[in-house]
Amino acid sequence: MKIATWNVNSVKARLPRVLEWLAEFQPDVALLQEIKCVDEGFPALEIGDAGYNIATSGQKTYNGVAILSKHPIDVERTSLPGDDGDEQARYIEALIGDVRVASIYLPNGNPTRDEAGNDSEKYLYKLAWMDRLRAHAAELLKTEDSFVLGGDYNICPTDGDVYNPEGFADDALCRPESRTRFRAIMNLGLTNAFRVFESAPGRYSYWDYKAGAWQKDNGVLIDHLLLSPQAADRLKDAGIDRKPRGKEKASDHTPVWCQLG
Repeated sequence: MKIATWNVNSVKARLPRVLEWLAEFQPDVALLQEIKCVDEGFPALEIGDAGYNIATSGQKTYNGVAILSKHPIDVERTSLPGDDGDEQARYIEALIGDVRVASIYLPNGNPTRDEAGNDSEKYLYKLAWMDRLRAHAAELLKTEDSFVLGGDYNICPTDGDVYNPEGFADDALCRPESRTRFRAIMNLGLTNAFRVFESAPGRYSYWDYKAGAWQKDNGVLIDHLLLSPQAADRLKDAGIDRKPRGKEKASDHTPVWCQLG
């Protein structure tokens, strides 16, 4: 089973690129983020014609996550537990065969400071969301399922995952509080699929549209596939597919993928 995660930065604006990638890369499961449309507005006809079943948790204009699969999708959750008042569409979880998958769009959290220099509401929301994700992952581990929590985590786990560590020191992607929470999730016993096969720094999944970031390879690695021990035992390969980022009218992210036996 080939599983990929991709922040498409508007599925409607990026539909030709998405369809092109699905045809060329042929993932069994695609976890999409920032679809930026309500469920009814998702291009289900075009994606369905490409051979995929669809599950979405959408939101008008912002956020939104989806799961595409060549196999039947049994949706279990369309939001992250722990805060019934959270209306942002950032999480969807489903069973596909004997693998549980989740598509995650973790809050960005910037700017991290308010006018008084204190932690901003956006940043505190990010940290609280990560605490909720850790608690849910701990519960999922009790099932002993093979699971993959994939998505745009908006976290650079180390300085090697960002082209300019000094410039990003107070950014929500890199602040110590963010990284500490990411490590807390990993320390439950999860495996970052890409890093099993590639330990070198300077491997990125996102490049800003500004200042020639793509051409200069000024990127960050913020898209991750985190595997339960049972899924990690089945891990055969993983990588970053840079090709879509170089296309015309591309998303600013590119897919990260793994293959399970």
